[in-house]
Amino acid sequence: MDDAGQVEPTKRRYDNNAVIECYKNLVAWAKTADEVGIDTMWLTEHHFQYEGYEVLPNLILFGQHLAGQTTNLRLGQMFNVVPQWHPLRLAEDFAIADIVTGGRMEFGVGRGTVPREAWSLGTVVASGDNAMSAEHDRINREVFEESIEVIKTAWTNERFSYRGKHFVFPPDDIPDRGKYVDDLTLIPRPLRQIDVYQPVTSPETVEYVPREGHKAVYWLQNADSQLQKWNRYAEIREEIGQPVGPGEDRCLVMNIHVAKTREKAMVKGKPGHDEFANFLSPYGRFSSYRNPDGSKVAFNHCPTVEESNDQKIQIVGSIDDAVDTLGFWRDLLDLKHICFFFDFPGVSREEMIEQMHLVTEEVFPRLGEKVERRPLPNLEPLV
Repeated sequence: MDDAGQVEPTKRRYDNNAVIECYKNLVAWAKTADEVGIDTMWLTEHHFQYEGYEVLPNLILFGQHLAGQTTNLRLGQMFNVVPQWHPLRLAEDFAIADIVTGGRMEFGVGRGTVPREAWSLGTVVASGDNAMSAEHDRINREVFEESIEVIKTAWTNERFSYRGKHFVFPPDDIPDRGKYVDDLTLIPRPLRQIDVYQPVTSPETVEYVPREGHKAVYWLQNADSQLQKWNRYAEIREEIGQPVGPGEDRCLVMNIHVAKTREKAMVKGKPGHDEFANFLSPYGRFSSYRNPDGSKVAFNHCPTVEESNDQKIQIVGSIDDAVDTLGFWRDLLDLKHICFFFDFPGVSREEMIEQMHLVTEEVFPRLGEKVERRPLPNLEPLV
């Protein structure tokens, strides 16, 4: 993307060959992540993105492919947009991929953000800051929460049935060989307990995620908001008798582009940051930023790179800048798990590979930290 940050995002169109080149990049990046010791590569579900962003419609399918191209790397979904799936198909697909890869898949779930996708795939999402959007959000949340109940029930019971407002499994009065179907069995079911990762932004989700025992994922939050959400997670887990240690079961996502100097980082980092901001600001993704006087920004706020750096919400700068910002978050949150968003628009395959090396080999040592990979489950992959 040689014009990152310079064009109205929806006016840009990429053809199918360019999409396939992106898939080739993902294979190269997965191999690099495996080599440098990164634990998990997370993929993002989106549909119909002719602008060239986030062009993977099926994260489980492609993650299973990447698992075959690597040795120790886990492959996760950040996130499967659950209301756009049939919940039993999602449960089946993840289970079989996790079995095939020997337990190297990570299950992430979200409610979705893009109306173009949601309406076309049979659901709705919030699309602004108004009463109609609030109603769409309510419906979306209902469908999501029922879907999660269905998935967990199907995974953990040899036989199951479910009756909700939006889903009934099995449907009533299914005839089968002279009888009626009273329950179902998911084929296959996972061979291990599956952790569920979910993004946390709204007040409702702040309460829902810890009560469900999901691992919380936070992104693009100002420090005060982030600390409040982080601590509330621990409070709720304590309340329900499932306490967590400092930093446990919570993950911070950080957009990052680093170089030896701040000036060099700005060459690709600023256009990529601006492209990212221009595309996502209409969806309210930067509404956690603050004005200089500390007041809230508008719902559709589009931040400058200087705002992102000053508020420590994203990093575009030198290795020293990255160490300072990451050290701030580590100390504020007692951070144990961080996910890096390296792929700003406009960064080439080689430049993104360089980013992984810079962060793991120069930034982390200066922080006094190691890039640690969790032991894989003791499950044999199908070969």
